[in-house]
Amino acid sequence: LIVTTENIPGRRYEVLGVVKGNVVQSKNFGKDFMSAMKTLVGGEITAYTEMLGEARQIASGRMAAEAEALGADAVVAMRYASSSVMQGAAECIAYGTAVKFID
Repeated sequence: LIVTTENIPGRRYEVLGVVKGNVVQSKNFGKDFMSAMKTLVGGEITAYTEMLGEARQIASGRMAAEAEALGADAVVAMRYASSSVMQGAAECIAYGTAVKFID
């Protein structure tokens, strides 16, 4: 269970610690690179949007694996952060607090 809320209503748990997963993802724009760069003036860069979606999935999976390794039942207060590390590449991190249910 992964939630963005600070708690899980009706559940008691102990905090195991912070868990995170990250990835630096790039997209080969190939022949569409100039077209993608022109859209910076306005409009969505769909290839970049897709790349960030893939990066969030990978980062979430890595965070969940780290939580499972701690024996967690859930991750609360999960957040994403991303930053551009170079042209056409971005880092995405998923992080939250791993918890173990008491009841």
